[in-house]
Amino acid sequence: MSVTSVRCPRYPDQAWRRVVRAAAATLALLVPGCAGIPEGVRPVRPFDVERYLGEWFEIMRLDHGFERGLTNVTATYTARDDGSVGVVNRGFDRGNCRWKEATGRAVFQGARDTASLSVTFFWPFAGGYHVFALDQEDYRWAVVSGPSRGYLWILARQPVLPPETRDALVAEARTRGFPVDDLILVDHSSPPCAAPGQPSAGNGPPQ
Repeated sequence: MSVTSVRCPRYPDQAWRRVVRAAAATLALLVPGCAGIPEGVRPVRPFDVERYLGEWFEIMRLDHGFERGLTNVTATYTARDDGSVGVVNRGFDRGNCRWKEATGRAVFQGARDTASLSVTFFWPFAGGYHVFALDQEDYRWAVVSGPSRGYLWILARQPVLPPETRDALVAEARTRGFPVDDLILVDHSSPPCAAPGQPSAGNGPPQ
């Protein structure tokens, strides 16, 4: 089975979780494909995971069901005692006026100085996470591929990238064969409503 024939969700709903648990013994055979890397895409090396930790803002993405409709999306990475990386993905669902969050764990697929990881949000599913473009001087931006060219994220330490930087990263992804014309720009303006637990309207994710 090819990598592109395996579906790798990051924000599973409760119904999907029940289906997965019922079929886990069979579906586990398909998991390795989700952690693969597209042919011709090379992860960054050298890579310093300690510098990569912290909060990243999603600037652009190829949209999928697990993120569809979400704005103000961030990913936060933390060091874990076992040497793996904790992952928290968070985004605002403006249609339902609520935050959505997924927590997971990432492990290196090989050497720790190579930016190729496997991220698991719930067993047995793991997704490939491959940084193939990175501001190696200041770690201010990164371009990440999933297991196929259907998954692409442009991340930055701030919610806005200078247009010339963003355009250059899109051009880089285009040369690697990604369908960049389908990229969407992620809205990081203040949400128009107050989600439950928020003190007032307009509060975004913790900065």
